[in-house]
Amino acid sequence: MKRVLVAGASGYLGAFVVRELKERGYRVRVLTRDRGRIAGLGDAADEIVVGEVTDAASLHGICDGVDYVFSSVGITRQKDGCTYMDVDYRGNMNLLHEAQHAGVRKFVYVSVFLAREMAHLQGVRAKLRFEDMLRHAGVQYTIVSPNGFYSDMEEFLRMAEKGRVYLFGDGNQRINPIHGADLAEVCADALEQNAKEVEVGGPDVLTHREIAARAFDAAGKKPRITCIPLWTVRLLLPLLRAFTSVQVYGPLEFFLTVMSRDLIAPVCGRRPLAQFFRTLCST
Repeated sequence: MKRVLVAGASGYLGAFVVRELKERGYRVRVLTRDRGRIAGLGDAADEIVVGEVTDAASLHGICDGVDYVFSSVGITRQKDGCTYMDVDYRGNMNLLHEAQHAGVRKFVYVSVFLAREMAHLQGVRAKLRFEDMLRHAGVQYTIVSPNGFYSDMEEFLRMAEKGRVYLFGDGNQRINPIHGADLAEVCADALEQNAKEVEVGGPDVLTHREIAARAFDAAGKKPRITCIPLWTVRLLLPLLRAFTSVQVYGPLEFFLTVMSRDLIAPVCGRRPLAQFFRTLCST
């Protein structure tokens, strides 16, 4: 039986990956810093080990007996004072060192689409630094670079439910985010195939206005959209960097950057965004 360690299982994507690998017959070992955060996985996890990626000592032996390592570890909305370099870079390096020591067959890492073009962003810079280390680590690897998750699009729905969606520029920037279940299939394929780099987006290439329209439809609200000029973004980012901590401005900087440009990755998957919104509204 193929054995895999999944790091990041408490996140949106990681939970889908655990279930997908289990369905494919893998024996799945899950790394978590808090068992309560993965309670929803049920019996999809064969083993649960407690450790903190930023604490190398807590990971000792975690890859023993494992064939593959999958990591979607990274900061989203960090609240414990850790920086991007602490988590996205050093945390993944700690996992990589354990994988090297145990002689794992392959390491699959989830980064972001067009990372090189956004290297000025704190979070992306940390991911790129780890990518470069992984490429030269002497282990087989695949770097999966998705174009945003459907969970990132929930903010459109939340705004629509309140009656108004705010967009940057004219709202005609295009993006094709991907459902976690579709991306989990791509990640599981990456364990079994030979591609070094995989860029991937969802089946719907939509403008932000079209995403807003789908959100209003799911929420049963009359569409009301307010467009915020892009110059305000260019003004706001330097102010955020100057007067807030990285824990505050980092996620906002990333969000404002990706929402002010086109981001279209190779199309994949079968789950439309409108269905995702409808599912959220029915739960």
